[in-house]
Amino acid sequence: MQMAKTHDWRWRDLTNAALFLAPVVVLIMVLRLVPALSAVADSVQSTGIGRNASTQFVGTEHFAKLFSSANFWSSVQQTLIFNLLVNPIQIIIALALAVLLSQGLPASGIWRTLVFLPSAVPLAGSSIVWGLALRPDGPINGLLALAAIPPQPFLTSPEQVVFSIILLASWIGCGTWMVFLIAGLKDIPPVYYEAAKIDGSDPVRTFFLITLPLLRRPLLFVLVADTVANFVLFAPVQILTAGGPQRKSNFLMYDIFHRSFDLSDPHMAAAELVVLLAIMIAIVALQFKLLGGQED
Repeated sequence: MQMAKTHDWRWRDLTNAALFLAPVVVLIMVLRLVPALSAVADSVQSTGIGRNASTQFVGTEHFAKLFSSANFWSSVQQTLIFNLLVNPIQIIIALALAVLLSQGLPASGIWRTLVFLPSAVPLAGSSIVWGLALRPDGPINGLLALAAIPPQPFLTSPEQVVFSIILLASWIGCGTWMVFLIAGLKDIPPVYYEAAKIDGSDPVRTFFLITLPLLRRPLLFVLVADTVANFVLFAPVQILTAGGPQRKSNFLMYDIFHRSFDLSDPHMAAAELVVLLAIMIAIVALQFKLLGGQED
């Protein structure tokens, strides 16, 4: 009798979980899986010119053209460089803020809100504000002039444009990742810190031996989400640089937009999108392999 009741409760829990998850699963399928499958289908087809043009299967022809294009490989290179730089910067800053604002500082709630606030601003609005701030005659160069530093070109310089976009993306993203890491810090049982204090462990050693290992799963989530978000970063590039100067900010996501809408070549754009998805999946799989093991 008891086993029957337990079975009924488990079945009821599974049913409730399925009902709560169903809307999310449907949205993921409609907004993520269906467009991805559509891109895969478009990448192996070609449509002629004209209203009545037919669509033909061309196999890997678009991929062959992509892989023989120097501009495509330049976009891949710039995308990977950007992500190799921006992801560690954002996660380190977010982790530092999460640890700092979890120490019971005065008005820590206000500081958390202020740090998170840029994440609540639409990305297009943030891009416009930073575009004005980074102008040659903008306020940032005005502050540099007070320190006797000459004006910097920022978004108009091939050497500085990537770092300028990193600054913008980090200003927006660090607050979001900080919130997730604070939640992870709250889940660490205080008994570990009490034991470390009794053993005479200093704060640095406690952080690396207790906090960081027990924060591995939240860090993995933040790393994966941050990687995906930065691979598909589009608005700042489209609004501020249009892929320039000298294609230094021509990341894959913007190049896909450029091929599809500016060059009117949606099938090549779909092929490039498939390549972008493959790169993201490979990197995320590597991240799970390196960090996704069982906690001790």
